[in-house]
Amino acid sequence: MAAPKPVYNLPDDAVWFITGCSSGMGLALAQLIASRPTQRVVATARNVPKLSGILPKDNPNILLVALDVNSSDSIKAAFDSALTKFGRIDVVVNNAGYGLMGDAESFVVNAEDMDKARNIVETNFWGTAQVSAHAVRVFRDENPKSGQIGGVVLNVTSIGGFAGFPGSAFYHASKFATEGYTEALSKETRAEWNVHFCIIEPGGTKTNFAGDSMQWLSPHPAYTAPDTPTRLLEGYVKSPDMQKTWAPSEHIAAAMYEVVARKQPIPLRFPTGAPAWTVIKAECEEVEKALLEVKDLSFAVDDGLVNKSGEFLKKTF
Repeated sequence: MAAPKPVYNLPDDAVWFITGCSSGMGLALAQLIASRPTQRVVATARNVPKLSGILPKDNPNILLVALDVNSSDSIKAAFDSALTKFGRIDVVVNNAGYGLMGDAESFVVNAEDMDKARNIVETNFWGTAQVSAHAVRVFRDENPKSGQIGGVVLNVTSIGGFAGFPGSAFYHASKFATEGYTEALSKETRAEWNVHFCIIEPGGTKTNFAGDSMQWLSPHPAYTAPDTPTRLLEGYVKSPDMQKTWAPSEHIAAAMYEVVARKQPIPLRFPTGAPAWTVIKAECEEVEKALLEVKDLSFAVDDGLVNKSGEFLKKTF
């Protein structure tokens, strides 16, 4: 019988380190933490002057720090600044990232699209991976110096980190990679370090994701038909009417806070919103169905019941 998952106890004076705070969920979460009189927040963004216009810089519980998740030196400097100011970090939220839509085939015929495909993985995955590794180091090596052991990493992916949709191949690649990395890293840390991980999987969210935070690949001539799956999904993403049904960033931020603060075991995955939960549940059911359909052939590999020509030899008794 598996041992029960440990409960994380969020300190009353917790220090939150959040990437991508200039807008959307990152900003909403930073503002939520800043509204708590005893909680502290390290709000990071590439453009700190933009942050100073939306978060009070004269609040001693708020530290505004420049951070480019594509720069190893910038990441380390941001963590060092947080530790110098507050002495520890309790929750690290990897929220920085953006979207990329279009025809996946475009990247092999257009050098600019190849760069876009590589860059989104660099930011969404490698940036998150580096920040997560620094978080574990701080939780294990630095926090005990102030009497607090461990901490929590919240890695924001999306339903697109669990299920794939047309027109977002490289976005999915970056988010699937983040989920796999997070799951593996969560199993590498020792129990006494008290390190917890949670993958946040939002559905449609009212941010600037479909605007300034979305990049587009060049149209590929083979996919111009209006009923092509990518064209249909693009219409959904760009539709103001559809965006009205998406969850407010403030709701997602409140749920992220609660999943850490509620004094219960922190789940590895947390779909935020009924649409996200429903899509991920349906994906799990589809995977289970597909596995059952190939079960006999899959097991035949172990039994040596597939001949050299690839023919399935049904076992007889």
